[in-house]
Amino acid sequence: MSRWSFVGRADELNRLLSAVTGAEGRGLFFSGSAGIGKSRLLREGVAALPRDSHAVWWIAASATTAALPFGGLVQVLPAEQPHGLSPAGILRWAVDVLQQQAAGRRIVLAIDDAHLLDPPSAALVHLVARAENATVIGTLRDGEQIPLPIRALWTDDLVDHVELNPLPPAETTRLLSEMLDGPVDATSADRLGRLSAGNPLLLRELVFAADRGELTRTYGIWKWTGRLELAPNLTDLIDTRIGQLTPGVRAVVELVAFGEPLGLHLLNQAVDPADVEHAEERGLIVVVHDDRRANVRLAHPLYGEVMRRRCPVSRTRRLQARLAELLEQVGKRRRDDLLRVAVWRLDSGTAQNPALLLDAAGQAFARYDVPLATRLARAALDAGGGFDAAELLATILMFADRPDEAIEVLDAVSADIRGDRRLSRWLTVRGMVSYWGLSRESTVEEIAARRATLEDSTDQARVLAFEGIMRLHRLDTGLALRLGQTVLDRPAASVSARELARSTIAYLQAAQGQLHRSATAINQVQAEVARWRADMPYLQLALELARGTRLALAGDLAGIDAIVADEFADLAGAGDFRLGTGYLAILQAYAARLRGQSDTALRTSLEACAVLATSRVYAGLAQAERAQAAALRGDAAQAAEAMAEADRTHAPGMAVLYPWLEQARGAVLAAGGDVPGAAKHLSALADRLRADGFAGHEVHVLHDLVRLDRATAPIGPTCSDGSRRTVAQRLAELSERVDGDLPPLLARHARATAGDAADELLAVADGFEALDLTVYAAEATAAALDRLRRRRSPSAAAARERLAALLGRCDLLRTPALQAGAPTLTEREWQVARLAADGVTSRVIAERLYLSARTVENHLQRIYSKLGVAGRAELRSALRAIPGHEGGESG
Repeated sequence: MSRWSFVGRADELNRLLSAVTGAEGRGLFFSGSAGIGKSRLLREGVAALPRDSHAVWWIAASATTAALPFGGLVQVLPAEQPHGLSPAGILRWAVDVLQQQAAGRRIVLAIDDAHLLDPPSAALVHLVARAENATVIGTLRDGEQIPLPIRALWTDDLVDHVELNPLPPAETTRLLSEMLDGPVDATSADRLGRLSAGNPLLLRELVFAADRGELTRTYGIWKWTGRLELAPNLTDLIDTRIGQLTPGVRAVVELVAFGEPLGLHLLNQAVDPADVEHAEERGLIVVVHDDRRANVRLAHPLYGEVMRRRCPVSRTRRLQARLAELLEQVGKRRRDDLLRVAVWRLDSGTAQNPALLLDAAGQAFARYDVPLATRLARAALDAGGGFDAAELLATILMFADRPDEAIEVLDAVSADIRGDRRLSRWLTVRGMVSYWGLSRESTVEEIAARRATLEDSTDQARVLAFEGIMRLHRLDTGLALRLGQTVLDRPAASVSARELARSTIAYLQAAQGQLHRSATAINQVQAEVARWRADMPYLQLALELARGTRLALAGDLAGIDAIVADEFADLAGAGDFRLGTGYLAILQAYAARLRGQSDTALRTSLEACAVLATSRVYAGLAQAERAQAAALRGDAAQAAEAMAEADRTHAPGMAVLYPWLEQARGAVLAAGGDVPGAAKHLSALADRLRADGFAGHEVHVLHDLVRLDRATAPIGPTCSDGSRRTVAQRLAELSERVDGDLPPLLARHARATAGDAADELLAVADGFEALDLTVYAAEATAAALDRLRRRRSPSAAAARERLAALLGRCDLLRTPALQAGAPTLTEREWQVARLAADGVTSRVIAERLYLSARTVENHLQRIYSKLGVAGRAELRSALRAIPGHEGGESG
């Protein structure tokens, strides 16, 4: 693994540089644990210092030189020292040597691992720090004995002393991407970040240990399986931190390793409290107060990895059984206590109660911990859990992307189906696996036929609710609505059946543009979450699909941010609930795309594609969003590739998602240069949506036609005045039927475009900007600027500044609406324009580009004419207002 780039620590680096170059020239020492990044930070700071004004000496103290007088400064002082001088005289001589070598520049001593300095070297450092023209900077390791002269540096107020904190999660993720030369999926980055606790050295060793088939790359995104082989380097690092343990302290650390978070009162019952105190003093465990309970955790996550790996199997089982006994003796007071006991019983080989395992599996699934729920449900089935265990296991296997196994489990208990309750549950789970897991569309009719044999109204309602949502996904929308209403009208319907039906109706209402009614229904489902989650945790997916669709169609990006940051997102990510994390990543990419954050949109949509690679439920939708993100950047090749993948992976049983896929196809056609084809495709899509009654989607597709208007202006009938008026008229009609603030704004944009009204386009841009729809705001502003520039209006300069500001908030954007009418500069004109905008004179530009001064002036005049500016003063903003200028494009 190659040396990675310096990541993060911007504030710390700036503080270090200010300490050296500031007026006071005050020094700075960083303290921190081994591997936290102290040395790298110090090196980066030293490398950034100007050598013409600073004489810099790098001192790497070590244990090998600590016993030698001035051994720490062997890299600085002459090899031969004068004889006959007193210790004080040698110190004065050493300072004089440094002053002579500095030759009037400011002295900077940078000492890495200053705690390892020998006493004379430490004394000399302290003496140098007192000099007027000298600054001392350095690093110290936590827990080490610090020489008194070094400690006196900050007690005497000669330097500042700062604790270097672990890298925050965002910077840890950036560092991971640097190490692996590519983005890492959010769940893997979070897990590796937590294991390393923000320590760059430990993170590197973790990646090195995992880089043996456990790190895989899909669609360019790295994903970690979670399995970790402890490499010797990593084990040695942790061993150094843990040190030698007495038998009593080892017992404490091992119990916490297998039981954390472990109640302090439980731990004190199992071991000698004095050993607990000793372990805490050693920094091996920490006591964390959670509500009214004092919990004990290991001081570092990797301590647990090492201790668990090294513990013999027999002792491991004994410890886990002891933990279960302790918690059973005091009573399972908290909801997750039952789950913890079940896991300890299972791992210790003492699990004999199938009811306990089944209840625990249900709890794990309700927390969306798919791997753990699978283990517990299978153990419950093996222990004699019967039909209920098989039903739960098959359900979990469906969401673990193992539908074939799920069908086998269900078919194995088909003979045990007695009564309407079991039949209804067996039908719904088998139907779910068959329809979504195996893409068998005939499942809907099979369920409908067998539903008629049920007599109990409650059980009928459960099957009706499932049939309804399957009908929705198959685009039998009318029947889906009727089935959903039937369930809601039945007093005997369970909470789960009722809220599943309500989620189906909420999705339909959103697609039809009834956004207020959809929001009301979604809030009702959410209000009942405590009553349905234990029975039907996967209902959350139906809820999120309805809620995400409503927010996307409403243009409510803040609402999308909220659900992406909600508890479900954390639970789904931690528990490997891929359908949940994948769908939320699609929403996150959608919001980033409309904000113009094309880098984030592309990366997040790729993450969604990677997460959903083995599941066809949302795979096509993820690829469609990837195609949209690539098209936004003008990457026609990747957009076309993603669209082809969307077509390949999109499941027939997810037909209701066609608006998103077909809208993406229009963007892909436009990005590939076939703007007329894109307009034709979107027109046909709008007609189809109108026929299906999906007015919520139709307004967005019609708006895409408005956005393409500038690009289609010179071409054919698709942009004729009549067609413009037709689109504008239809949007005006829909703005009165589709709820929310966005549809009237889209209709206003269409009218302004058809009317060629620059002022109105700028007003529309204000509206888009208020909604954080930066791409739309930039496109409307660009259209207004084009009109103002052609009229040579004085208002063009202000519009150009507004466009530059909007584009400055975005990553690379190359939409047809922004590209059409944008000034085109040759490569040479770009070179001249950039230099002139940076204030370089024409004479210097001529010298740099090997041109004559007259040629440079001629270029500048052509540039001014193309950009519609009067001179250099307006040049910088004019260049910033050209989409794609960041990459040095020649237009």
